[in-house]
Order: sequence, then C-alpha cells, then structure tokens
Amino acid sequence: MSGGFEMTPEMAELLFVESLSNVGITQMENLQKQILAFINCNDDSEKIDRINKLKLFIHQNSPFKDEPVDCVLWLKSSEVVANDYNPNKVAPPEMELLEVSIMHDGYTQPIVTWPRDDGNHEVVDGFHRSRVGKESAVVSKRVNGYLPVVEIRTEQRSKNDRVASTIRHNRARGKHQIDAMSEIVIELKNRNWTNKRIARELGMDEDEILRLCQITGLEHLFSDKDFSRAWDAADSIHAFDPLTDDVNPEEARTANTSDPTRKFHTFEKWECHKAGFYASKKDGMTSEECVKAFADFFSDMNLVRQAMNAVINEWHNSCEHYLTNKAMNRIAWLGQAAVCYATGIPSTFCSGWSLLNEEQQEKANSIALDVINKWMFLNGLPALTLEEAISVGRQVEIY
Repeated sequence: MSGGFEMTPEMAELLFVESLSNVGITQMENLQKQILAFINCNDDSEKIDRINKLKLFIHQNSPFKDEPVDCVLWLKSSEVVANDYNPNKVAPPEMELLEVSIMHDGYTQPIVTWPRDDGNHEVVDGFHRSRVGKESAVVSKRVNGYLPVVEIRTEQRSKNDRVASTIRHNRARGKHQIDAMSEIVIELKNRNWTNKRIARELGMDEDEILRLCQITGLEHLFSDKDFSRAWDAADSIHAFDPLTDDVNPEEARTANTSDPTRKFHTFEKWECHKAGFYASKKDGMTSEECVKAFADFFSDMNLVRQAMNAVINEWHNSCEHYLTNKAMNRIAWLGQAAVCYATGIPSTFCSGWSLLNEEQQEKANSIALDVINKWMFLNGLPALTLEEAISVGRQVEIY
C-alpha cells in the first residue's frame, strides 16, 4: 500500500496482545469492585468471615490447594484451642521474646490447626504463638482478638497423624521435652504403632524410641526389650486393649511424672546409655553369643553383687532416674545394668534371663533387692519389698 501505513505481522501481534491485556485489566477492575462491594460492611466480624470465604474459594481452585500455607484464615482466638499432648514448652524469657517478635514483626507464621466437630480449631503447631495472640493485650488488640491459622491436610486429621505432625514441627525446630515425648510414644504404642513406624513418622531413629520407652517403665512397650516380672517377657504387650482415635483423653495412659519423689535426668546424662545399655548389638559378638553371655553372667553371684554395687555407686544419674520410678521393674533394670556394666552386653539381649533356672533367678532377684534397698537407704528413701521393686500390678493401676 503506497503512501499509507502498512501493518507488519509483528505489529499486529503486539496490538492483539495489548487488546487482550486491556480486556484482562477491565475484568480485574470489575472483579475488584465486586469484591470490595462483597466485603465492605460495618461489622468487622462479618467482613473477616467474608474474606475467609473468598480465600477458601480461591484456595479450592488454586494449583497449590494441597499446601496448607496457601490459605491462611483469621479465626477468633476463642475458637483456637490447645491440644493435650504437645511436648514443646517455652521458658518465660523465650515467651517474652516471642511476644516482642510478634509485636514488632507481626505474625509471620500461621498457627497450624485442624477443625474439630465442635466448631473449634485445635492447635497442631504454634501453641505459643496462639498464647501470645490471646494473652498479650497489645497483640490481641492489634489483631482484633483473631489468630491466623492454616488447616492440616484432611488425610492427616486422625489423632495419630496429628500427634506425629506436632512432633515433626517441634523436632524441626529442635525443641521437644524428653518426658513429654515419652508420653506420646506411649500413646502411639497403645495405638499399635511399631517402633519402626513411630521412628519414621516422628523423624527419629529406633534407638531413640527405645530410650523414650525406657523412661516410662511401661513393661508392655518393650516386647523383647522390656522390664517385666521375668526380665524378658515378650507377651505383656497384649495386656492392654489398643486405643482408638475416639479415646477420652482422661483415659489415656501417661508416664509416671507426677510422683514428687521421682527424679529425672535426660538420656544424654544416663551413664547406662553411655555404657551401651541401649545399643542394638555388641561389636565382635553375634546375637546368640550375647544372649548366652547375659545368662553366663549370673553363674557367679558374687560377681553379680559386685557389679550391682558398682552401678549404684558409679551410675548416679541413671540410678536416680530409674530407681525412683515406682511404676517400673527396678529389679530388672538393675540386673540388666549390672550385666552391661560388667560385660558390655546391651539390655536388648535380656532374653538370656530365660536360660537361668528358677533358683538362679530367685537368687539374682534377692541380691538386686538388697542392693536397691542399700541405694534407697543412702538416699533417704524407704526400703522396698520384692513386689514393690518389681511393681507387680502397679502398672495397670497407674496407667
């Protein structure tokens, strides 16, 4: 076309794209007006509710709908409630620092929750963030008595999965309490989770699970590694009915932590742990050799008494932790500790006890009771009967 304007293909494409963009902008402007009209109301509570509905609609159609953080909702703080199992506790100075952080930086992390049937949201992670929002007058006023929450995935809302999720969150931050963790292991064991599954779900190794089981003194948690009346009974796990997700929290079995005479030490301070008490093997020996060595140790009762005395004299933290626990078989623990002290054989090979005859077992129990009562006397505690030291019947009464 001479003397006129000739549009090249490139220019035509540019104009087409621009026209589409203008249409998109117009649509967006109209949509924004509709949204503003929808959420614009005098009642803040109603406005927040409408905003939450919009967020949920967008989330349901989002390519990231499987990611909880894709949808942060604001709920009334009274609707966000604590769980009954979280082992993560923050000391007062850290709580104050958390409050200062939220006051200055705002809420940078939502509270992880799951929706309960009663309309409330129970905390899975972020309990202390929720406390600040409820208890700090400054923060609560700023967020109008609301808290930012996300909901965990639907497939993870069973009690087992919620507990596991809480532990994973806490461990990712490197914060969890040994004694409270042991209570959670009890819960999962009572729900028929294997050590392997607990370890996998909580990001732990099986040795850690065993140590947490040992803290509780609950004989039914150990199978071949327990402190039962016979030192090695494998059938006691069947003594309790498994819990379900519908269990009343008041009925849940918890660790014997309320006894004022009981003393606690975390596992890294246990001398028995350092000596290999919880190891899964002994270098240079087969499992069969270890079981036999465990049994052979009791062929010399003088050696047994010497080793038990050495344990109460040298393993100060371990003895305080275990021998003040009324809910466990203290006779069995001292016997296995003596074997480990003298031979290095881990407690996992305590099935060697079943190779002893009845006379040997009774003699070993008698020596162990003598030594335990010696330790009790030296620590200003009352002497025990054999039944008390073995804790016959008491496991069920407590838990």
